[in-house]
Amino acid sequence: MVEEGGDVSAFESFTLEDAGGEKEPPAQAPKEEASQSSEPPDTGSKTAPSTLAKEDLKPEPESQESESTGGRLQTSLEREPKASPAAKALALEKGVPISQVKGTGPNGRITKEDIEKFKQSSPTASPSAGGVAAASYEDIPASSMRRTIANRLAQSWNQNPHYFVSTSLSVSKLLKLRQALNASAAGKYKLSVNDFFVKACAVACLKVPAVNSSWREKDGQVFIRQHNTVDVSVAVSTPVGLMTPIVRGVEHVGLESISAQIKDLGKRARDGKLKPEEFQGGTFTISNMGMNAAIERFTAVINPPQAGILAIGTTKKVAIPVETEEGTTLEWDDQIVVTGSFDHKVVDGAVGGEWIREFKKVVENPLEMLL
Repeated sequence: MVEEGGDVSAFESFTLEDAGGEKEPPAQAPKEEASQSSEPPDTGSKTAPSTLAKEDLKPEPESQESESTGGRLQTSLEREPKASPAAKALALEKGVPISQVKGTGPNGRITKEDIEKFKQSSPTASPSAGGVAAASYEDIPASSMRRTIANRLAQSWNQNPHYFVSTSLSVSKLLKLRQALNASAAGKYKLSVNDFFVKACAVACLKVPAVNSSWREKDGQVFIRQHNTVDVSVAVSTPVGLMTPIVRGVEHVGLESISAQIKDLGKRARDGKLKPEEFQGGTFTISNMGMNAAIERFTAVINPPQAGILAIGTTKKVAIPVETEEGTTLEWDDQIVVTGSFDHKVVDGAVGGEWIREFKKVVENPLEMLL
């Protein structure tokens, strides 16, 4: 503000900038590259501006659409091979370069079958030019036998409340009896430890018949069927999967007959020559992995509709303390760990334990099997 009567000549050159306001925008400078460059012109640098006059500079040509194809540019999606979503997912899963697959569907569309055929025709294909590596695995179709085994065991595990009871058996007496019987057989038979165990299962099932039973549902009725005979299913490994041929009426036959039946059934199971009635049914199952020295113990899945299965491990030498007149000494004992799997719908825990006790008793006193 200037007081009245004051001299205003001192403010003749006063500008908005002097009052702290914004500067007036400067006049637009000529668009010369040299004014915006960090290097003086004509220095020889590739980035230095040119000193040519404006009239000497030719305007840049306008961009023009390519005329090489005569059509419009394609998007990345349009450049992808024509394939169904299922085919794309399968190709990604199996590591198949979909760009190399020839489609047989409508308008050359790639289908799942095309992916499968490509995979089968080049299972060991090397990585493609695009860098997609070949699959590092092989898909093996499940046989009907394998599907049946899978369905039955999955059903058993999901529907049967399993519980397990284990014990260690002394088999020193059994091994001596087996050796003596085989020595006197004159080549007529050769008993295995498993033959004795099959017989021992029958003895225990007769003493605890609740284990020799099965859960049944028929015509809206639910009941437990208790069997009067012991038909022991013997697990056998075959090229098509685990099978369980049946030794029927074990309680009525001797060790020699049991041994002969198991050998015959096992051979025909591996050859795929068993009749359905020879492996369907049974009242109790035994699974022996004792021939594998690495298997100390294991548990087995119940073979439905049965209520129990016995899993047998390998023989181990165990040091046992023995009291003598001279004090305590150690003796080596041959022992095997067995584990019974029972269906709690049919067999209560105490009953399963009772069966294991009877089985242990007859194995450790094997002469009872001959009675």
